[in-house]
Amino acid sequence: MSSTSQLKTSSEVSSSFGYVTLTEDNFQAEVLESSQPVLVDFWAAWCGPCRMVNPIVEELAADFAGRAKIAKLNIDDYGSIASYYSISAVPTLLLFQSGQVVDQVVGVAPKRVFAAKLEALLEATSSEQAA
Repeated sequence: MSSTSQLKTSSEVSSSFGYVTLTEDNFQAEVLESSQPVLVDFWAAWCGPCRMVNPIVEELAADFAGRAKIAKLNIDDYGSIASYYSISAVPTLLLFQSGQVVDQVVGVAPKRVFAAKLEALLEATSSEQAA
């Protein structure tokens, strides 16, 4: 099965994993225009460390459901987006808020690192809204 036959529509979330599969067609709506923080995992099928991060991404999608959006973008399928964000190594995870990159992690890290970054951003966002 080719990778193009596995593409998701713009609003489709991988139901079994809870994350959004990004494409050139849905990146703007799902990431740049999102009202929630978005953690984007830039990955590639040939990348061993990406396979190590994948279960963490799936857990984060479940843990942060309804509070933050978790998404994945295959750099081999959508290299122009990866190039725009200067992704030179995978996995690279970028954290977006209001369409802007606010943090990043390059390489493999424990789940708690990603969770702490998401929690800190959610707390900062809720503090700003309360003010």
